[in-house]
Amino acid sequence: MASPCKLVNPSIIRSSQSHSVSTSPSSHNPSPVSLNQSRFLFSSSTNPSALYSHRLNSAAAHTISRRLFLPSVSGIWDALTGGGNNPREAILAVRRGMSLFRQGDVAGSLAEFDKAMELDPRQKAYLWQRGLSLYYLNRFEEGAEQFRIDVAQNPNDTEESIWCFLCEAQLYGVDDARRKFLEVGRDPRPVMREAYNLFKDGGDPDKFVSPFLNGNPSEYFYASLYAGLYYESERKPDEAKLWIIGACHSPYGERSDDYMASLAKIHCICRNWTSS
Repeated sequence: MASPCKLVNPSIIRSSQSHSVSTSPSSHNPSPVSLNQSRFLFSSSTNPSALYSHRLNSAAAHTISRRLFLPSVSGIWDALTGGGNNPREAILAVRRGMSLFRQGDVAGSLAEFDKAMELDPRQKAYLWQRGLSLYYLNRFEEGAEQFRIDVAQNPNDTEESIWCFLCEAQLYGVDDARRKFLEVGRDPRPVMREAYNLFKDGGDPDKFVSPFLNGNPSEYFYASLYAGLYYESERKPDEAKLWIIGACHSPYGERSDDYMASLAKIHCICRNWTSS
């Protein structure tokens, strides 16, 4: 099992000039990262203005994800009803947390997400980002709980179902995690429908990626990322490294402001993987 992800100096992660991209479909040894461990190439922007570009599929452009509105549901209500400052402060805390995660400060991101919940407890049902941070801090039980709460709020969220499985696979193994698998509704994105089936039923990650090799850049990125995560759940770090580094070096992984493109890079930092 990996050690909790830390970043001694988050400033070592630098972003190149932001590139615009069409809408998206949204034995480890990770000791603290030092300068000579940051050879991995980072190209996506850490600009939090792109917070809500996550997980839209260009083939389903009219399907609006709840991610576009996160974390503003309660904030919109309070703005309409003259509520206090806490919901707005909570939204700002979530934005800071997402920015810190993109920079590699996973523990700092979790502190901001927890602060958001303290300011406005209603945010907890929408904090999928908190679940991701918990995963990379090896707090798998709390991560699984977060994703289960989120799926209860939105029963059609494929990715949160998968991330719940990833947390529980670390706790109980893949067989028991699969028996607890959270079933959700049909995802409009073909790549995530296939990913859902892969994690739910088991299968060959390489065959899962194959149909997306020459397709939409975002689909190839997501297929590669989730193939790698599947291998990680099976404790196969070499295969996981191959696919997740491949996702990072894909055109979408290098140029997109998608939160999951940042996650793929942070995954490599936490596992002490480099582009070489």
